[in-house]
Amino acid sequence: MSVPVSQIHRHLNTLPFDPELTPGAYNAVNVCLRVQPSEKVTLITDEATKEIAASIVRELEKVGAPYHAWVLEELAPRPLSDFPREIAEDMESSQVSIFAVWAQTHELRSRMQMTEIVNRRKIRHAHMVNINRQIMLEGMRADFRKVDRISTKVVEMLRRAKQVRAKTPAGTDLVADLNPNYRWIKTSGLISPDKWGNLPGGEVFTTPGEVNGTFVIDGVVGDWLCDKFGSLRDNPLTVRVKGNRVVEAHSSNRELETDFWNYTHTDENSDRVGEFAIGTNIELKDVIGQILQDEKYPGVHIAFGNPYGFHTGADWDSSTHIDVVGRKFDIWLDDEQIMRDGQFLIEA
Repeated sequence: MSVPVSQIHRHLNTLPFDPELTPGAYNAVNVCLRVQPSEKVTLITDEATKEIAASIVRELEKVGAPYHAWVLEELAPRPLSDFPREIAEDMESSQVSIFAVWAQTHELRSRMQMTEIVNRRKIRHAHMVNINRQIMLEGMRADFRKVDRISTKVVEMLRRAKQVRAKTPAGTDLVADLNPNYRWIKTSGLISPDKWGNLPGGEVFTTPGEVNGTFVIDGVVGDWLCDKFGSLRDNPLTVRVKGNRVVEAHSSNRELETDFWNYTHTDENSDRVGEFAIGTNIELKDVIGQILQDEKYPGVHIAFGNPYGFHTGADWDSSTHIDVVGRKFDIWLDDEQIMRDGQFLIEA
């Protein structure tokens, strides 16, 4: 049985939460989303994440913005097969939406249904999948205006580049040839109607023309595999990419190897590099084993599957999307080195 909206409001705005969550919640509402008192907000959370949602509700109430808050388990069984109709209808009249939810296996379809509404209506949307206390105390406390400055410099250089090369001490040696017909997108944490963003923010990305080489994933893999396997520092996954497709994947952790291979062979484009990105959150000090934050860690990450074509201009699609993250990158744009050992050589 669904719960009336008024009861859900009362539930979240009276729920106790750790005051240490407040700086991150303030950043989300006031810096990243810049919520105004005149704007309606749709807040989506779940049982696992509702304490963080409660801290965000407190900030929305301080601003004075009207909001509807939804707890997924009160609307539909998990994992979601489809995005709940009640929330979809609510989003149709919102200017801002926040998705603070712990992902479950095979829920990507429902999230894509949600972001279709976001894209169509140009909602300022904060995507906080698998947000947790550590991320609220680390990545969400970043100076996002500073992150935006470095992101702007990096994306301007990338838009002029024809090729990116990335290497790591662990053995990554990857070359991405860029397609000038595909757009570079900046998601620095300052969210606009033109592109919804993950929080914490800090990355620039495109759909590559073609990627070739080896990627040693000693950071994390994304989607539900992240929660299952965490940090891969001690058991990396080595992936070989040829002609933009996964052709090999090897790890001493055979379960990881099998799960990754199966995931990247879900449909005809699940093994295709759909995203080539550089993390720009310069206030992150290391990979923590959570993809939401770790893909913003300075360095290269790529994703196999859905290319976010609505934003990049890519003309193909996939039902899956899995990011992979490494550590301590050296990066060159054409012949110019912009990162050494995970540190940018350009100033914010």
